[in-house]
Amino acid sequence: MRKASGFLVSFAAAAMCATVPPASAQQTLPPVLADGPPSTVPVAVQIARWHMLDGDINSLTFRSMDRLFTTRTVAHAGTPWRLPRADAPLDVSYTFGGKRYTAQDFLDRTYTNALLVMKDGKIVSEIYRNNSDENSRFIGWSMTKSVTSLLVGCALADGRIKSLDDDITAYLPELKGGGYDGVTIRQILQMRSGVDYEERYDFANPGIAARNHVDALVKNVARFADAARTVKRLHAPGSVFQYKTLDTAVLGWLIERVSGTTVAGYTAQKLWEPLGAEQDGLYIMDGQPGTGREFSGAGFNATLRDYGRIGQMMLDGGRANGRQVVPADWVRTSTAPSAPADDKMPGIPTGYAMQWWLLDNSGAYSAVGLQGQYIYVDPRSRTVVVKISYFPPGDEKPTAETGAFLKAVSAWSPK
Repeated sequence: MRKASGFLVSFAAAAMCATVPPASAQQTLPPVLADGPPSTVPVAVQIARWHMLDGDINSLTFRSMDRLFTTRTVAHAGTPWRLPRADAPLDVSYTFGGKRYTAQDFLDRTYTNALLVMKDGKIVSEIYRNNSDENSRFIGWSMTKSVTSLLVGCALADGRIKSLDDDITAYLPELKGGGYDGVTIRQILQMRSGVDYEERYDFANPGIAARNHVDALVKNVARFADAARTVKRLHAPGSVFQYKTLDTAVLGWLIERVSGTTVAGYTAQKLWEPLGAEQDGLYIMDGQPGTGREFSGAGFNATLRDYGRIGQMMLDGGRANGRQVVPADWVRTSTAPSAPADDKMPGIPTGYAMQWWLLDNSGAYSAVGLQGQYIYVDPRSRTVVVKISYFPPGDEKPTAETGAFLKAVSAWSPK
């Protein structure tokens, strides 16, 4: 008798093992996901969403949201706005923690996926890392809030919103009787709604924000903005600055209501097409497919250069691609300080405008997203920087170091 080949022996052994069922053929939801209403989202997808912020995989997940979520496209159209180039070595250096570092140090030390530097309307440096490229669409996280602010400015200019000092319930009567009753659109833009919604994501002891994140985004059993219907009041409207994504979700709901279309549709019509975007953008959706909304507080995705186009448009007073896209007075109004800077944390964005962060008293401002996403605009030096990152959760050191780099690159003159 011939001996069985190694392959056949291995195959037979594998077949015998296959007859013994594993202890568990399916992943198990952690208690915080198993709790509450049941979800139709596959268990494996829920768990992937649950871990998408983790530091060992977020360099990939932050550019793979169209694989993790139901999405809605923001279509580009026409000829893209050509961004001229004047490529130069990124030989800028900066000081942090008493030590001097190079730009290459910065890329490594601050978990950079992609970096774009523009000077006076020209691209001088464009860097992609970790297998990302010019086609990668990166989630902006809370940079989305600044996009939503631009849409509010467009709706105001169109007369769809009569005044920023209108009560939000004039447009969203569903919010009457709750914490948002008597709150103006301006106060919501400034994160001064006063509603009782602490932006705390302690999932071991989930509060209203953590529960809303789980139900709306991980499990898709609720709409994110619907928490605004029942949220209570904590402070008098306008009296206290308190950063909360729910405020921006309400602004997205407002855009949906006054525009008569979806947030994605209005973004395409008023921003993405006239901006001359190079590629489609997309929003991740909350709630159940077909009934959810664009996650207007933190769910917009775009390419590095298209984020750069937003920054350059802001630098140019709302003009892009040969046309006025956003009113110039909205650019000024929405980036004027409404909350004072905190000097105790140098380099970290702390002053606040209308969904834009102020880095210091220099006039520079930035869209800022969770775990290291930036569209930085410095009008004095005519500098725009887009940094796409994958900071480890809860690590503030890269934030402070990024602040030092942004100041240095503003002062830098390419050669």
